Amino acid sequence: MQLTAPAKSSTTANSNVKPTGRRDADGMAVASFILGLVGLLVLNVFLGPIAIALAGVALWRGTARRGRAFLGLGLGIADLLVLVAFMQLDSTVSWSF
Repeated sequence: MQLTAPAKSSTTANSNVKPTGRRDADGMAVASFILGLVGLLVLNVFLGPIAIALAGVALWRGTARRGRAFLGLGLGIADLLVLVAFMQLDSTVSWSF
């Protein structure tokens, strides 16, 4: 009975495996874009800062999807600007239609 996985040689282990950090950064870039886009409509006070943080981390980790990360960053900033604009119009912390 074998309790551990067999050892792999260094040439076969790294030949076609994508680095985990890069894959995570790509996912963060896409998530920041989606959260920034959804944040324009609902919960922009929460989703905007999350989109900004995810885009910043994705860019810091060197994502291959830099365009999506920059879009997520821009949409996160736009979320906060929309929130500020509606707060000025309504004189409240939240806004409604």
